[in-house]
Amino acid sequence: MADTSGRVTLWGIEVFAATAEELSISAAARRLDASASAVSQQLSNLETALGAVLMDRSARPIALTPAGELFRRRAQVILNEAAEARAELAGRDLSRLMRFNLGMIEDFDADVTPRLLSQMGDRLSSSRFLLETGASHRLYDLLEHRALDMIVAAEAGATAAWMEVHPLLEEPFVAAVPKGLSVACDPMDLLSKTPLIRYTTRHLMGRQIDEHLAAEGLRLEYRFELDSYHSIMAMVAGGAGWSILTPLGVMRAGRFRDAVDVIELPFAPISRRISLIARQDALFEMPAEIAERLRPLLEELIVVPCRERMPWLGDSLRVL
Repeated sequence: MADTSGRVTLWGIEVFAATAEELSISAAARRLDASASAVSQQLSNLETALGAVLMDRSARPIALTPAGELFRRRAQVILNEAAEARAELAGRDLSRLMRFNLGMIEDFDADVTPRLLSQMGDRLSSSRFLLETGASHRLYDLLEHRALDMIVAAEAGATAAWMEVHPLLEEPFVAAVPKGLSVACDPMDLLSKTPLIRYTTRHLMGRQIDEHLAAEGLRLEYRFELDSYHSIMAMVAGGAGWSILTPLGVMRAGRFRDAVDVIELPFAPISRRISLIARQDALFEMPAEIAERLRPLLEELIVVPCRERMPWLGDSLRVL
């Protein structure tokens, strides 16, 4: 086997880009389905080939050196060109793609995602799949840096020129309150006197809620800020306060659904839109095709069960 320690390889650049994004060799190794030792060796080989130290691996988390920051911009250009070349060489026969990296919002991981992956496995019979589930803002970052080919995530406002967006689902925000409390008094009076259990503003959904409350002139007291639907619903069920979630969030916390009441927000409504996003024209018709496969799944697995439990939702929860 030829010695590649003195050469700049595409694999070495991919390893560097993943490590620069994750700031962790072990996390980069998991993303790339490689061993930590292989990632470390590729980084050493790349630094040898370039004659520069790119990362301070003694820092926690790993830190890019000035040379590393400079090379990161060049690396992204190289990876972008390589991705476009692969798509062009595959032409419109996307069944020839060897690897497909998909990002899915956590809200879909139990029901929708397994069904979709099964269908995609039939469509892309030669591909190896990587699935990343997580918060929407993280999925956008991974898509922008080409760590993912396509994502399903909550829309984040204005879209970039390079994005191809296919709307899938619109859902309203709702109030989850302790069981029986919602009928005791006026809802707005209830919510203003009961502590808010806040969905974390480190995530896109939490920031959207926070901005809406500010626009409504509402300053609601809170002690707890959490990033888990299950933890929030458990605290609401225990009478610790109320929270603003979406029907998807309520349904995901299945253990606690019967121990809380879910009501409409007693102030101006707010909703979010979940869409499929890919790089413009990079995958030809595939984003539109996957969106078409997703819509009936969302109707069956999300919309129908939510409306059965919360019929007052009506068309405020709908497939787009």
